[in-house]
Amino acid sequence: MGFLRLICLSLALGLGLAPAAQAAFETRAEAAYVVDVTTGTVLLEKNADVPLPPASMSKLMTLYMLFEALEKNPAVTLDTTFRVSARAMAKGGSTMFLTERDRPTAEDLIKGIIVQSGNDATVVVAEGLAGTEEAFSRLMTEKGAAIGLTQSTFTNSSGWPDPQHRMSMRDLGILTQRIIEDYPEYYGYFAMSEWGFDGRAPQNRFNRNPLLKLDIGADGLKTGHTQEAGYGLVGSAQQGARRIIFVITGLETDRARAEESERIVSWAFRQFVQKDMAEAGRHVADLPVWVGEAETVGLVSPEDIRPLVPMVASGSLVAEIEADTPIAAPIKAGQQLAELVITGPEMEPQRYPLVAETDVAKGGAWVRMQAAAEVLYRELTREDAPDAPQAAN
Repeated sequence: MGFLRLICLSLALGLGLAPAAQAAFETRAEAAYVVDVTTGTVLLEKNADVPLPPASMSKLMTLYMLFEALEKNPAVTLDTTFRVSARAMAKGGSTMFLTERDRPTAEDLIKGIIVQSGNDATVVVAEGLAGTEEAFSRLMTEKGAAIGLTQSTFTNSSGWPDPQHRMSMRDLGILTQRIIEDYPEYYGYFAMSEWGFDGRAPQNRFNRNPLLKLDIGADGLKTGHTQEAGYGLVGSAQQGARRIIFVITGLETDRARAEESERIVSWAFRQFVQKDMAEAGRHVADLPVWVGEAETVGLVSPEDIRPLVPMVASGSLVAEIEADTPIAAPIKAGQQLAELVITGPEMEPQRYPLVAETDVAKGGAWVRMQAAAEVLYRELTREDAPDAPQAAN
């Protein structure tokens, strides 16, 4: 009809918002990914989707598979014992120093993988759950794809160097969030700072995660290092209601890894803040209705809107409503009609759905006649309408 259009309504919500420009953060890592889990806001991406050698960080996938077995397979419990093969015992690198005589429990293996980064322990898990490490690796790749890991291929259970064994930093972040959300009952193991199996290898009883000893809310997850990959870390920390996950790789030394990890955690928590923008169910604005029993319909947010925004900025946040108006009746309560768009300097627009507050029924015959008359009047009076024909003399 010619008068439906996109509108942007400035919203005077009295928010008292902090400025929104983001202080630049440069990481020394070859690749990095940082996400605020509470809001789903990605804070940093650097080569985040490039498949890279993940080293021992890919042990998180082995642990995810073991956690799934503990959850879904009645034959696997924390007390279930596993056989140690000659292949597992011979595995080099970081190890629990298992022998073929040992029968470690699933809980022993979880601790050995997390704290001691035991390559032998991952082989024991792989063979115990799938028969062979090769079969387990195929299952890891299939499960990874099923949970959203798009740049991950596994050829072993430990992260042992292999040209086909690859993960992206984003995939490691996604996997970490799945571990935290899917298996919270096992997540506490990642905060263990020390553990040794049967008194063996006392020099290898300390967790390599450098953040666990700091009072910054860090509670996981896994370090990694090979000559090809460099030094990396998948970490998570919680302060108050906020949790962040970060993944870095390609650092030159373990000290650089520790310093960069602490810098990222400090920056993520200090330079960003959540802001209360709208309460769930609270009236936000009204939109005009076309041929309805009511002339307007109220808008509400179906959920609390609490975006994460930069703490320091050169300008203020702007909240606007975008919608095609007027909205044609009938309208059902809960029907999405618009979006609240939050923008600010040096930040990506954040969009949230707004829905109808109430039902609006279609108007009767008189309402429809009035609407038709309004359309006709607008068409006849618009500036580009053709002149009326003149009578012949």
